[in-house]
Amino acid sequence: MKAWQINALNAALTCVQVPIPQPATGEVLIKVAACALNHADLLIQSGRYQERPSFPVTLGIEIAGTVQALGRDTQGPAIGTRVAAFIGTGGLAEAAIAPVGQVIALPDQVDHSTGAAFQIAYGTSHLALGHKARLQAGETLLVLGAAGGVGLTAVEIGKHMGARVIAVARGADRLAVAQAAGADMLIDSAAEPNLKGALRAAGGVDVVYDAVGGPDFMAALSATRPEGRLLTIGFAGGEVPQIPANLLLVKNLSVMGLYWGGYLKFAPQVLADSLAQVLAWIAAGDLRPHIAHHLPFDRAAEGLDLLQRRASTGKVVITLP
Repeated sequence: MKAWQINALNAALTCVQVPIPQPATGEVLIKVAACALNHADLLIQSGRYQERPSFPVTLGIEIAGTVQALGRDTQGPAIGTRVAAFIGTGGLAEAAIAPVGQVIALPDQVDHSTGAAFQIAYGTSHLALGHKARLQAGETLLVLGAAGGVGLTAVEIGKHMGARVIAVARGADRLAVAQAAGADMLIDSAAEPNLKGALRAAGGVDVVYDAVGGPDFMAALSATRPEGRLLTIGFAGGEVPQIPANLLLVKNLSVMGLYWGGYLKFAPQVLADSLAQVLAWIAAGDLRPHIAHHLPFDRAAEGLDLLQRRASTGKVVITLP
């Protein structure tokens, strides 16, 4: 089968022929119909991801497709079932192996592209806002990087949970996407010289969702109300904020990190319940995942480049026939 691999740190993505994997006990073989790309794929490529697989490695963390085979003595979705799965690596291929506990059947209303695209982005935001920050209806949620793959989901889920949502993104086009996802207030980070002042003028915020890092986090920290909660989701901007503990003390603030994939190891049921809730909302039409680019399998490297240049709003999905 064909697979897109890297052979070393910072190596280019290359399409190669590899053997079709065979599922072991507790595993499922999936014929891949769609693979969603993520910032984590870039981090794996550069060696900066939390987990470092050995090379060569097939990229692709979240997929959707059809069950082709089950491992010996494995109870799981029947062959032919349409499913989505989070697999860590290996998804950017014509077939992939997934642990059965990380496979979820797709309702008829959810297509393969949506099934691949919703898991990490929507799962991260739902777990962060609901499980970690305990976002309440009527609170003000600030989303930094609001037009990115996870930022948009935070806008949409926060609005669905009843929050007033302030979206920060770079440029009018990206802000328009955040507004379409439900943002109540828009701030252009490229045009606003005093983000802290703008947030304070808006009344401050209760919950901060930050997938970018850098100086905007520090501005948000200063504008967070007493007993506010700040979620560090990632550092797409490249700069990890250094948080002054004295501000946390004086304002009774909480800063919480969220690594979505880590829940597979210490609280898998929390993650599974969260995904089931999100998928139910999607199937009901309450959430509408934004897929900015559908690219065929032979253009997978182009999709990764879109992420590298931060030239996409929403998700990039690679599709297979």
